[in-house]
Amino acid sequence: MKAAVYEKYGPPKVLKIKDIKKPKPKADEILVKIHAATVTSGDVRLRGSDFPPLFWLPARLIFGLFAPKKKILGHEFAGIVEEIGQSVTEFNVGDSVFGTTTMLNTGSYAEYICLPQKWKHGVVGLKPENLDYHEAAALPVGAMTAMYLLEKANLKNGQNVLIYGASGSVGSYAVQIANQKGSRVTGVCSTPNFGMAKSLGAENLIDYTKEDYSDCNEKFDIVFDAVGKTSKAKAKKVLKPGGNFVSIKMLTKERNEHMRLIKEMAEKGELKPFIDRYYTLDEIVKAHEYVEEGKKRGNVVITISN
Repeated sequence: MKAAVYEKYGPPKVLKIKDIKKPKPKADEILVKIHAATVTSGDVRLRGSDFPPLFWLPARLIFGLFAPKKKILGHEFAGIVEEIGQSVTEFNVGDSVFGTTTMLNTGSYAEYICLPQKWKHGVVGLKPENLDYHEAAALPVGAMTAMYLLEKANLKNGQNVLIYGASGSVGSYAVQIANQKGSRVTGVCSTPNFGMAKSLGAENLIDYTKEDYSDCNEKFDIVFDAVGKTSKAKAKKVLKPGGNFVSIKMLTKERNEHMRLIKEMAEKGELKPFIDRYYTLDEIVKAHEYVEEGKKRGNVVITISN
């Protein structure tokens, strides 16, 4: 099978398209033919070993000190179950599924992947019926991260929420989830992305290139840093007494209950993936170059197979 492999840390060009052995599912695993995957900021950081100084060594010890342990990147996917192990009861051959690959030794930049039907470090479930494979692939990581952090912030009906980075993947889902909860959402992004953020449910908009959000007179119940580029100290200037600050720099957990919720919200039309650009697997270097620029809106999707 064809896969995008990286055997050393570095720029996008370290990604090479290679033919590797097709995996065989174990007793409790499913074999998924992947139709679509994504390029996330996390993929880009791992490929380039781009970690903050204090976390660089711990990260390299986890992901590979001298070379990456996980040779295939890609943290989310959508596809069809092609084969199941003899102990599998949760899925059937032919099921359309989507999910994450978080702690596996392989990722979704490949034509096939084997996944446990139930596991601690990732999730897989039936694809929302109203989404195509590209849309479904763009849903799990960003939407579950947004949902988890908004829960940590104790999101309630009718709150005033500021989302810094409202046009990114996590931010675009956070806007929608907060909006569905009846919150008044203020999105922080650049002016060219105002239309996108507004279409997702942001009521008020701030251009971070022209105005510092911490100088505004409005007070918020929650400040959500969806891009890891602001701080709790700055957020405190606009937080109400008892308000909460959350950031993607915090550790998050992928939960099956969140997977079920985002599937339900997607099927009700309450959660919609915003896709910026599409690439093929053969264009994986170009896709990483684009995401590395830091200007993507929503999600960048990779077509693996038709």
